[in-house]
Parts: sequence; structure tokens; C-alpha cells
Amino acid sequence: MKIDTNPDKIETLLSRSVVEILPSKEVLREVLLSGKQIKIYIGADATGTALHLGHATNYMVLERFRELGHKVVLLVGDFTAQIGDPTDKTATRVQLTREQVMENTKTWLQQINPVLDINNKENPVEVVYNHDWLAKMTFEDVVNLASNFTVQQMLERDMFEKRIAENKPIYVHEFFYPLMQGYDSVHLDVDVEICGNDQKFNALAGRTLLKRYKNKEKFVFITTLLENPITKEKMMSKSLGTGVFLDATNIDMYGKLMSQPDENIPQLFMDCTFVSEKEVEEIKKQLADKNTNPRDIKMKLAFEITKIYHGEGKAVEAQNYFTTAFQKKETPDDIQEVKTETKDFLVDVLLKQEIVVSKSEWRRLVEEGAAKFIKDDEEEKINEPLIKAKPGIYKIGKRRYIKIV
Repeated sequence: MKIDTNPDKIETLLSRSVVEILPSKEVLREVLLSGKQIKIYIGADATGTALHLGHATNYMVLERFRELGHKVVLLVGDFTAQIGDPTDKTATRVQLTREQVMENTKTWLQQINPVLDINNKENPVEVVYNHDWLAKMTFEDVVNLASNFTVQQMLERDMFEKRIAENKPIYVHEFFYPLMQGYDSVHLDVDVEICGNDQKFNALAGRTLLKRYKNKEKFVFITTLLENPITKEKMMSKSLGTGVFLDATNIDMYGKLMSQPDENIPQLFMDCTFVSEKEVEEIKKQLADKNTNPRDIKMKLAFEITKIYHGEGKAVEAQNYFTTAFQKKETPDDIQEVKTETKDFLVDVLLKQEIVVSKSEWRRLVEEGAAKFIKDDEEEKINEPLIKAKPGIYKIGKRRYIKIV
């Protein structure tokens, strides 16, 4: 495989969606310009069935490495997911079974493929599962692994310090997580690990282990996290189920992007689209102009991202749906229609049609006043979650409609 050493492409790789490169950006630039093929990996734990736009940022960076001709590896954390990364958690994660983990990964590759050319004929992506090696480690192996770190080092992590201050428990198995993620680097013998800033501690553990086990330096390539610049809250969270998920329908994806606060627009353009950096800078200038309506720019954002994951035709469909349903305040013509019996509860119909994912979500929507029955073009709030289904149109949340006959 011929390695592309185009300086402009390398500079984009080293600057777009990048927070920090350790030991330094300059050293990695020299390696990339040398024409030597290197090995890069990204890992993600299978703690949920869907990945979100925050994960996609990393896969877009990985694709830039792959396009330059480097060997890239996609690691599915099917073993580490059973323990759960304590990063950013004020309480211990619920441990998952092997069956739950494997169920979660069924559609992952399909979700990622729009931004990472997994099956490229010339330079395909290697997909690996860390259960294949971590599950085979002996207790002696684990003891040797643990001997490379101190308890003090582990307790320096912010979430552990916070739990101690709040008198919340820290379980011993949570210390194993950075050891296991670190050992992934050793087993794969990588040159670069890509991760978000929230994974820096774990990635540096891998850098330590690779140095001690194989006397090899590893670059830690830290990408930007999708964070609201005002509140500093994460835009996307797999464990909390918030944000824009890659398995969302075109309508839902477009609608959720339109629901993002205006201040999130520039970073979502930079980290989640193929729009050029020059154009993103122009978008920032437009947003700073008081005569600009941020909604118009957000519609372009929603269209660009929906097009990546669903194609241009579906993006147009989603935009038309949004314009009809929300800007003109009209009910869409192509509402999903279902037949049911009058004895059926509405929540059961909505669950069966996957309009809502759980009874708790339905109860929350009702409590928030986000569930409505449309009669004579007037919206009536549903105030009681346990009601019988009756014929008519229902609006669930901001973007979901169903017609019962």
C-alpha cells in the first residue's frame, strides 16, 4: 500500500477535531511525512446498541489515516464493556453480560460505514474484539499487569476523588478498566491510539504498558469532545441515551439536530460533517452577524449530517418533513397509520410501533406535556399516561406522529 505524504492532508489530519497529540504533534508529523506505514486504533465499548455523533468524530479521523494508506483497527470493547469504564461516572456502572454486549454490537459496523470505509478493497479496516485476548488472561497475567501502576495513580482520577468526597463506593474491579484498555495497545502493537479527552487517562495507561512490555512509544491522539460551549455539558452520551444516534431514522436525526442549541452549530459542522474548515469559519462569521437567522444555518447542518448517514434523497425528505410539520405548523401528509382495537391502551400501541421505546419514556412525555391528540387541527394535551387508544392523529414529542384507525 502506497503511503500518501501530502503535507496539506497531513496538516488537516493533525489539526481538525484535535485537542492534543502526545508526545507531540511535531513528532507525529515527521512520522507521517516519512512515508512509513503506521498502525492506528480506536476502541468503543458495546454498552449500548447505538453509537452517536461523538463516536463518529473519531471514526472520521480514523478514515483520514486510512485514506493516507495507514493500517487502521476498529476495536469493539466486548470484554471491557462487561466491566464498564468509570470515566465521568459518579457511581459504579452496571455490569453487562456477554449476551447483552454481543446484542449491542449487531448493527455497529453498519452505523459506522458511512464515515469509515470498512470494506475498502485496497486498505480495509481490521475489526477486532478484545474479548478474544482479555478473556484468556490468567490471574498471574492480571497481577503482572496491575504491578505497573499504583493505587495512588488510580485515585488521582477525578471521578474517584469525587466519590471519595461524597462517601460513595469505589469497587476494585473499576481499577481494572484502564489496565485492560491499556493492554489492548500492547496486544495490538499499535503506533497510535485515537480517543476523546475523557479517555486520556486510559490511553496513557496503554502508553505506559506498551513502553514497558515492548519498549515502544505510542502516540495518543486526543480528539475534541462534543460539548456545549456555554454549559460545558456533553452533547452526546451513550450511557445516558442523549444526543444524536447513528441508527436514528432520517426524520428523527434531522429533527434532533434542529433541536440542538444554536451555540453547538460551529462544532457540529467542524467535527461531524465533511464541510471544509474554510467554510466552517465562514459559518462562524455568519452566526456572529445579527441579521443571520441561526435556524437557517442549523437546517444546513441537519441536512449535511443526515445526508452522510441516509443519503441525499432521505435528507431532502427529512428537510421537507421538518418544514411542513414545524415551520408551517401543519400536520404531515405521510403519517404512519395503524389499526388497533378500542380496548388497547395507547402506550401499548406506541411501543409496538416503536414510536416510544419504553413506558417510562411515554410517562415522561405525558408529564412534560409533549404528548398530544390532534382534533380539528387543534392539539389537545394528553394528561394521563394510561389511556385507551382512540381513532385520530397523535403527536408524540416534537417529531413523531401516528394515526390510529
